[in-house]
Amino acid sequence: MDWLNELFNIHSPIQATVVLASIIALGTALGKIRVAGISLGATFVFFVGIMAGSLGFAIDPQMLKFAQSFGLVIFVYEVGLQVGPGFFATFKGEGIRLNVISTANVLLGTAFAVGLAYACSVPIADMAGILSGAVTNTPALAAAQQTLTQLGIDSRSSALGCAVTYPLGVVGVILAMAFLNKLRIAQQANHPPQDDGKEPYFATFQVKNPALFDQKLKDVVTLTPAKFIISRIWRDADTTLSPVGETSLQANDRLMVVTEEQYLPQLTVLFGLQDKSQDWNRKDVDWDHLDGQLISKKIIITQSSANGRKLGSLRLHNRYKLNVSRVGRMGLNLLATPNLVLQYGDRLTVVGRAEDIAKAEAELGNANQSLKDPNLASIFVGITLGLMLGSIPIFVPGVNLPVRLGLAGGPIIAGILMGAYGSRLHLRTYTTRSANLMLRGVGLSLYLACLGLDSGPDFISTMLRPEGALWIFLGFLITVIPVLLIAIWCLKWGKMDLGTIYGTLCGSMANPMALTYANDSVEGDAPAVSYATVYPLGMFLRVVIIQVLLLFLL
Repeated sequence: MDWLNELFNIHSPIQATVVLASIIALGTALGKIRVAGISLGATFVFFVGIMAGSLGFAIDPQMLKFAQSFGLVIFVYEVGLQVGPGFFATFKGEGIRLNVISTANVLLGTAFAVGLAYACSVPIADMAGILSGAVTNTPALAAAQQTLTQLGIDSRSSALGCAVTYPLGVVGVILAMAFLNKLRIAQQANHPPQDDGKEPYFATFQVKNPALFDQKLKDVVTLTPAKFIISRIWRDADTTLSPVGETSLQANDRLMVVTEEQYLPQLTVLFGLQDKSQDWNRKDVDWDHLDGQLISKKIIITQSSANGRKLGSLRLHNRYKLNVSRVGRMGLNLLATPNLVLQYGDRLTVVGRAEDIAKAEAELGNANQSLKDPNLASIFVGITLGLMLGSIPIFVPGVNLPVRLGLAGGPIIAGILMGAYGSRLHLRTYTTRSANLMLRGVGLSLYLACLGLDSGPDFISTMLRPEGALWIFLGFLITVIPVLLIAIWCLKWGKMDLGTIYGTLCGSMANPMALTYANDSVEGDAPAVSYATVYPLGMFLRVVIIQVLLLFLL
């Protein structure tokens, strides 16, 4: 059995791979187990790593450090790349308010943690780990550890603080939401969240306004500030038109309009009558067979020549008599405005005749197979740029040492920028959702396995010491109290519905497990929408603030 002992205990590249792979495999399997409807997912890898470390398993320290850093970089970069396309749109409309609330939760929780550190005589280095675990944010822990190393302080205690507080960090947010549900402070969905001005809404209008008779569409659009697109005109019993700017409206024309729900009253006044006989926003609408003359079809942008161009510059209206009703991107539906910058992998829903759509397909690509091959070059170029960005010293007044975004902050910013603006530089940054999730999962699991393995030898002794119980208690307070205070304020004075509040708080805490509970607790997709709106900024703030905190207070 010497070979088995060598495989698991004698330091070598093979031994490191076997140990980490075994931890990740067992952790991901156990992470699928649900208790009271709650599962820890990939986070269970962290605790399996702790168990392995406490049992005496270890790998070469240099390999451990490399695997941990590399896993973290891949994870945060892919997170940034996924949220990048819609990141800056979150700072418009209702997104501003949600991000302000999320930021308030981040700042309140951090200030509360600092106050508890001084009140209970907990070292700031230890509190950094307690705070990271309480808000379930492992990238923040990585940033804290890097800063502590830069200051010449042992960072192992911060990892232990995160380890002992992480489980209740997950559960604490769920308990806070359950508490709010129990109190029934407000009825959910009384005030539905406003969208960010991008989600399309389908409606039918009939032209009854005499002022529009014989008016060209290019002139009609100037009569109202409402954003809308007319994808079809039904005229008489057997005539369907694919309208262009020169198309003139006639009395009793029925219009298929793509707009935003907030503009419905204005458009009703403009056209004269909204036809509510059919709900076009149901998921079971067969868009390909609405009538016999025009068809609706999705065209995928797979030609590099269209990547980074504005939709209006393609002139699909004039050249092919096609109307683009909406654009799908990373699971979101965007309103097809002329100034919308297209990205590789965007799915254009076009309406027109089959022969005209075929011509547009030849120009735009529509080669679905090419999307299945991720552009690895752009991924590693982005990671390199992120690491370079993370290494730049940022001098803050009053701080002796410079702040660095580091392994967590630099790559996530690079990912956001590449996802948002890479197409404008004609870079192919598109990654399929499955590939993105795979890379994120591999990176996070690798990081958590190494973090747990490194923390394991001291975990049991920490739990048995008096400060272990204190850390758990303080972490629970840091999790629950700011969440409850912000939630009650939003309900009482912000007049927000529970779903939006839950999603905002889960996003600011980077807690997808709590989001699952929120989705099961309220109807509709308000939790998921608000979570996606605040998650990027919340993640970024956690990474940066904890570094500034350590540099100021140590």
